[in-house]
Amino acid sequence: MASNKKLLMLPGDGIGPEVMGEVRRVVDWMDKRRAVSFDVEERLVGGAAIDAEGGPVSDSTMEKALAADAVLLGAVGGPKWDEVPFELKPERGLLRLRKDLELFANLRPALCFDALVEASTLKPEVVSGLDIVIVRELTGGVYFGEPRGIETLPDGTRRGINTQVYTTPEIHRVARVAFELARKRNNRVCSVEKCNVMESGVLWREEVTKLHADEFADVELSHMLADNCAMQLVRAPKQFDVIVTDNLFGDMLSDAAAMATGSLGMLPSASLGATDATGRIPALYEPVHGSAPDIAGQGKANPLATLLSFAMMLRYSFDLGDDADLIEQAVQDVLAAGNRTGDIAAPGAAPGAATVSTEQMGGALLAALDRRAA
Repeated sequence: MASNKKLLMLPGDGIGPEVMGEVRRVVDWMDKRRAVSFDVEERLVGGAAIDAEGGPVSDSTMEKALAADAVLLGAVGGPKWDEVPFELKPERGLLRLRKDLELFANLRPALCFDALVEASTLKPEVVSGLDIVIVRELTGGVYFGEPRGIETLPDGTRRGINTQVYTTPEIHRVARVAFELARKRNNRVCSVEKCNVMESGVLWREEVTKLHADEFADVELSHMLADNCAMQLVRAPKQFDVIVTDNLFGDMLSDAAAMATGSLGMLPSASLGATDATGRIPALYEPVHGSAPDIAGQGKANPLATLLSFAMMLRYSFDLGDDADLIEQAVQDVLAAGNRTGDIAAPGAAPGAATVSTEQMGGALLAALDRRAA
């Protein structure tokens, strides 16, 4: 029995509150049916925080996040906040959470459920059985490197600067996560960079190779250039098991892998930090799909990515593997039964034809959990 775990929910913007509402229903179900209880608190982030608190994430919310056992986030951003200053953009709230919690490893599974093979734009034989994980370095690289900014040159033209920088410890700690994860899967890691044109890529390859030789020689290691990896993810994605890469390439490659599965609405993610002295791992869980402002408030959002992110939270933050398995199996059940939100509707179907709402999809999941827990 696990009780009184501190969970901070940050629904955010767009469809975030809708999909987070379905997680709330599962939290209540677990409290009643699995004797697994959470102390849940809800705060603002992103555009919602800008409107109510004057910034994308308040200091008080950060204090709550630092004290929580895990943070579950819905989505941030939308056209409403396009004109706010860069440093106040909704996305800055997410970046601050990652930075202040020191979440350096982003895990993004790309799993193609059997019932959704036809929803992928790739051929069934290419994606059937797909099950890979991309481990993206999250707090270094070009997103955070200095110097950065936009400057005016003497001739009146402007120059934008972002710096790609990595150190040995930054590379080793994220590569270590990838190797340890591979040991629990199919024992293969592909390290991805651009060593042919970037010195940071040369360092990345050399340091991953050294760590492999020193600590993980039992794991099969390969290397690939990032542009080739992008091509291989749409050509033959099942050749991979675990991919480890830097912040920028991980951002792009994980989106490419996502589309092989049929829908961004189906993909969860976990961002993990280092284990502290108490054994706690700072962690933030969120769906990959973003805020989807075009369908916000219409009950069309697919909640399954957020529910699968909650399952990852159970597994990685609370060591509740059986409960995580239960939710993942229930997701397979509802898909096999033909439940579809609009994003995963059958190819060629008329818009909105034979689809379920966000709430109906959540209800179908609860019914599947009931059946499996009976």
